[in-house]
Amino acid sequence: MALMNFPFLVFLVSFLVLWLSSRLGVFLRQRQRSLDETTREDFGVVLAATLTLLGLIIGFTFSMAISRYDQRKNYEEEEANAIGTEYVRADLLPAADGAKVKALLTDYLDHRITFYRTREISALRQVNAETNQLEAQMWAAVQGPAKTQPTPIVALAVTGMNDVLNSQGYTQAAWWNRIPVAAWGLLFAIAICANLMIGFGVRRTKGEAALLLVLPLLVSISFLLIADIDSPRGGIIRVRPQNLVSLEQSLHQPNQ
Repeated sequence: MALMNFPFLVFLVSFLVLWLSSRLGVFLRQRQRSLDETTREDFGVVLAATLTLLGLIIGFTFSMAISRYDQRKNYEEEEANAIGTEYVRADLLPAADGAKVKALLTDYLDHRITFYRTREISALRQVNAETNQLEAQMWAAVQGPAKTQPTPIVALAVTGMNDVLNSQGYTQAAWWNRIPVAAWGLLFAIAICANLMIGFGVRRTKGEAALLLVLPLLVSISFLLIADIDSPRGGIIRVRPQNLVSLEQSLHQPNQ
């Protein structure tokens, strides 16, 4: 769902929908006769159960977002380790092939950093296309020496390159692994029901309007946080390529 790529839009939409739900509850209450004490007690039990369920679902969804965020961070670290290891193992290849692999890896590292930093779809497509070309070139660069000199030492360089390519695939899969739309739909449905019941059950007082803002605001903030963590590019909380940047800086040092 494209909406989930824009956390602040999720906040605005959810707040508006939930507030309207609570106002709808008030409207329905006004068209009904007042609840007697027994009915109100039963209603309170159902409302408490609904709010409890809403809290559990929000907590469960937040846990899903956190686990996916941690997974993206771990794969960024694994990418940096794989590229750094292969850069060192390139010295095991013949001099010309090793120099070519190192140059390709340096260029590849720049593209991986750009992948983490870019937010524009057009720029991302270009980076992905160039990354695919670099991967093909890097594999060809180690495939040649492996065919001409199939030794265990050369095999280490081939294995290292395989780890580099695999780590990129794992990272891409982790960035595609988002909270399912069905989970968001269930979350919104329960939140709407809870706010509808709040509006229906609230007693008519001077502070009624303010009370009806509390739950929609708190739930919308929760949705904002979940969507922000779950969105790899659209939110404020994003995975920073710290390990990749550190590796790039180390490769550009004079002693490298």
